[in-house]
Amino acid sequence: MKMALRWFGPSFDSVNLQSIRQIPGVTGVVTTLPDLAAGQPWPIKRIQDLAKMIESQGLQLHGIESVNIHDSIKAGTDQRDHYIDIYRQTLRNLATVGVDLVCYNFMPVFDWTRTDLAKVREDGSTVLAYDQQILETYKPDQMLHEMGKKSNDFLLPGWEPERLGEIRELLGMYRNLTEEHLFQNLVYFLEAIIPICEETGIRMAIHPDDPPWSVFGLPRIVKNRRDLERVLGAVDSPYNCATLCTGSLGSNPDNPLVDIIRSLGNRIAFAHVRNLRHTAPGVFEEAAHFSSDGSFDLYAIMEALYDVGFDGVIRPDHGRAIWNEVSLPGYGLYDRALGSQYLLGIWDSLLHTKTKKKRISVRNPAKIISAANIFAVEKEGSHA
Repeated sequence: MKMALRWFGPSFDSVNLQSIRQIPGVTGVVTTLPDLAAGQPWPIKRIQDLAKMIESQGLQLHGIESVNIHDSIKAGTDQRDHYIDIYRQTLRNLATVGVDLVCYNFMPVFDWTRTDLAKVREDGSTVLAYDQQILETYKPDQMLHEMGKKSNDFLLPGWEPERLGEIRELLGMYRNLTEEHLFQNLVYFLEAIIPICEETGIRMAIHPDDPPWSVFGLPRIVKNRRDLERVLGAVDSPYNCATLCTGSLGSNPDNPLVDIIRSLGNRIAFAHVRNLRHTAPGVFEEAAHFSSDGSFDLYAIMEALYDVGFDGVIRPDHGRAIWNEVSLPGYGLYDRALGSQYLLGIWDSLLHTKTKKKRISVRNPAKIISAANIFAVEKEGSHA
């Protein structure tokens, strides 16, 4: 298991690599080139410079989150093959610096949705929050405006103004698209890129829909265990994987997170582990990683990952804004650093308790030799 933080680059993130390097147990970052729009090729030189920058600070490039997918691919327009060819070349370029993980999503128009980016909690911290009733009062262009109001002047990933500036046009692309059409477009994309992934060793890890239900009438196809299993089965390759995002899937309390982990097993390449608090149907707010601060049992989640042999990249997902930090909402340094230590502490306890139980279970109690006896035997043998 490799612990990482998400990092948006020196021009787009308030957190620097030196600070990330100082978090115990965090060995690298997952990152992107946020100035490149979906459909643009990623030049090898820029990828190499990015990797060198990260490595120069004693960190590793653990993966890319994300290489965004052009809407022509999602909507299945006549231009999709052109953009798929660009995507395939970008994967080849990423492989030149050893990238073996790419997280992506297949959500139409809106990458993720919240109705408040700075909801004040009882302790004075602020968090991302969602209320379905509030969302239903917005029109899509109003939603874009609301998301921008509390962004702290940072570029919100998935809400790039150059793309969403033509939101009516974008919505028109998906007007008659059903969930089945969207799913078949995803399969078409995967069938085109997975051979490149098998060639280069890159695992594509699809991110669940956030939240896992339709927003503004748009289709959603990665909402639950059945959807994830269908995606992974449609192109059955060990390089067609899932991102296990507890916050996205867990936004729907009917999604059994532990069961989903155990069902997907080694097809989980990437884990986003965070906590949230359900307050009413369709209403939730994000919480500290500490289990009792929210609605999730983080120990059971981490134990399930351990039990299925998870060896991929994990990151503490969105954090609260605490201690007067001003950052990209959800992506400050302080609370994510705390979250990483909580998750690593759980993992450390699992390593010790599970390994100890395994050792005891395979031993014959009658033949257990104490450390002192072993030393005595070795000492006696040395005089022979």
